[in-house]
Amino acid sequence: MELSMSAYVVLGLIARHGPMTPYELKARVEESIAPFWPIPHAQLYRDPPRLAELGLLTEETEEGGRRRRFFHLTPAGERTLREWLSAPELPQAEFRDPAQLRLAFADLGDPADLVSLARTQARQHRRLMKTYEQRRAALDPDDAGTVSRERMLSYGILHEQAHAAFWETIAAADEDPDDPSGPTPKDRWQHN
Repeated sequence: MELSMSAYVVLGLIARHGPMTPYELKARVEESIAPFWPIPHAQLYRDPPRLAELGLLTEETEEGGRRRRFFHLTPAGERTLREWLSAPELPQAEFRDPAQLRLAFADLGDPADLVSLARTQARQHRRLMKTYEQRRAALDPDDAGTVSRERMLSYGILHEQAHAAFWETIAAADEDPDDPSGPTPKDRWQHN
């Protein structure tokens, strides 16, 4: 059975946190994986009923009130999640970064535009790095999922540090493109 990555996210969040509504799933995605794996909110409303049809979740609707729909993990859903987690192979990672796409064609534009882009990107990556650091510091040591989340956030911090350092070297190297004595972006990157 071929499932989307968002379906595995739904299974994983319900396995970790217990039965949830699609709205609760949306909140959990926002607080955990959204910075590196955004999922459209509509997908988090479509996936649970589909997973229930496949027997991986069960659905329970409240009798009164707002008649919220709660989704529970089934044994088949747990097996599917474990199989996904144990599979040694993954598809090649995709990375679609609009800033890197602009960087590929920066030589065709004004050098000042590249400096501006680099400064903005460095700030954005530093800001995201700080968000990850704050989330890591706020982890509950008594929560069973803390080890996995700490690893994920540490990976994110290193990732953002590397991006920020790269863009900072581009900004510094290209501030004075007429100075031939200054280090190249490659030289600066290798020394950071």
